[in-house]
Amino acid sequence: MKIKTLVGNGIVAALYIAVSFFIQPFGFTNIQFRVSEMFNHLVVFNKKYVYGILLGVFLTNLFFSPMRAYDLVFGFGQSIISLLITILVSRFIENMWARMIVNTIVFTITMFLIALELHLAFHLPFLFTWLTTAIGEFVVMAIGAPIMYLLNQRIHFEKRV
Repeated sequence: MKIKTLVGNGIVAALYIAVSFFIQPFGFTNIQFRVSEMFNHLVVFNKKYVYGILLGVFLTNLFFSPMRAYDLVFGFGQSIISLLITILVSRFIENMWARMIVNTIVFTITMFLIALELHLAFHLPFLFTWLTTAIGEFVVMAIGAPIMYLLNQRIHFEKRV
């Protein structure tokens, strides 16, 4: 891994952790608005960002999650699965907006893993919890898409790692 890629991913992980820290109460419940999830859109600009995002998710769940063991399995697993699906599908989609829409949909649908986690840990109703976590994820990813797109106009994410 090049130094440039390593540093870029370190910055992404640090940003993910910092943003998650400030929104802690809203990032780990059955109604989640983990604002740092908008960084998931970075993989549509360059798949090398997967390392920083996953490191950020892992460390956030390790340090801040009240359900550490569950989140390290389900939360981290959901991120791995969703990011890999997005990376694979993005190979066939050239339009950046279309990639971000697909990414938003993938992350929203895979929130069933977080709903399963909350169902197992707290016996919350699975379908309702999937709905509430999916809505939160969709809102964050949908609002995050234009923000990341505008940031890319200035920063050029594809060239930074």
